[in-house]
Amino acid sequence: MQGRPVASWSMASHPKDRARFDDYIDRLAVAVGHADRHAPLAAYLTGLLLPGERKSVEPMAAKLDPRHVSRAHQAMHHFVANAPWEARELLAVARDYALAQLERHAPVGAWIVDDTGIPKKGQHSVGVAWQYCGVLGKPANCQVAVTVSLANTTMSVPAAWRLYVPEKWATDATRRHQAGIPREVDFRTKWQIALEEIDLLLAEDLPVAPVVGDAGYGDTTAFREGLTERGFSYALGIKGDTSVWPPGAAPLPPHRWTRRGRPPTRVRRAAHHQPCSARQVAAALAPKHWQTVRWREGTRGTMASRFAAVRIRPAHRDGLRSEPRPREWLLIEWPAAADQPTNYWLSTVPEDVERAELIALAKLRWRIERDYQELKDELGLDHYEGRSWRGFHHHGVLCMAAYCFLAAERGRLSPPHAIAFLQPAPLPKGFAPRGAPRAARTT
Repeated sequence: MQGRPVASWSMASHPKDRARFDDYIDRLAVAVGHADRHAPLAAYLTGLLLPGERKSVEPMAAKLDPRHVSRAHQAMHHFVANAPWEARELLAVARDYALAQLERHAPVGAWIVDDTGIPKKGQHSVGVAWQYCGVLGKPANCQVAVTVSLANTTMSVPAAWRLYVPEKWATDATRRHQAGIPREVDFRTKWQIALEEIDLLLAEDLPVAPVVGDAGYGDTTAFREGLTERGFSYALGIKGDTSVWPPGAAPLPPHRWTRRGRPPTRVRRAAHHQPCSARQVAAALAPKHWQTVRWREGTRGTMASRFAAVRIRPAHRDGLRSEPRPREWLLIEWPAAADQPTNYWLSTVPEDVERAELIALAKLRWRIERDYQELKDELGLDHYEGRSWRGFHHHGVLCMAAYCFLAAERGRLSPPHAIAFLQPAPLPKGFAPRGAPRAARTT
């Protein structure tokens, strides 16, 4: 594949847009290294940004160079599946490009930690296993990737993408070899992966902001403590049965020393002095604690609900501690029409925070759901058909690089027309990519 992809470019209509896209490709090209990779990089990004139901390699090659599909397919497949460029380096370039537009509107307001499932058939794609798949809302055969995004109320920017490797994969030497899992990759839980990715982003001196996530992360005390140790505040979802000390309560001090043995050092509970669940705290709150708050404009109008926020102490295994955990916010959402609360969060933002600001921070996680939807529905994040570790991460960050270009254009333009200058090449009559359903015969 020589030069830029041969898809038609409407340069006369949008020359400045085309120039920005070319400049963006040139920036990314530095991250992929060898000059032979620059043309397939441009082709892959163009294929992801063009309309189309499938964003696997062959359908994209057909849109870009329909008369030489095999040649284009081979170049793009080698680039994504085999070429030894660093996915993390390319994503850093894309991230910084979009981040410049994000910060034109407002500072980074949160780091959003999450994971996304990619349903799969078969057992050979790297990391695939029977596990909870968020997109389906139930256990399924799927891959799961952990992500970190930087966001404010205007836009969000993907910053990390890493496959979760189930323990049965991590300990299977044969499957590791077949999928090309690097030797240094060991089994890590999702929250451990998230902390490791956060550490790598911290090393790049990115703007620090509170960490936001759902109960899959917030219910893990070690994750919350890890964020605190790193200097982050947070607003993390928890389950209703998470144990806390209600407002004004705390574990008892250590027993008085009797001068026998070592002095007692651990806080304690008693038969009539126990923590309760977040759900019980919500049920015991007086009406004065509840307030209807609007936090953003949605597609169906203003988003509003009923909230309470009180100061509590998390209680998980605090009998092993020498002092109570610090007080933090318990934020509860209980819509007026609901029989019980629908959401709970723990947050370590300052005590003097405005309630509306705390709610807006906790609710900022909605952006990652929208990101995943666009990355999958429009940019083919879940369309990759390869099986290897390298291919999975290369395809993922290329999709995120395409998203970063779109996000930057939206941040720059109003109304946006980010990819109006990209047009696919006309397909030859009767062309169908490999695997497409055959038309029914009429004779």
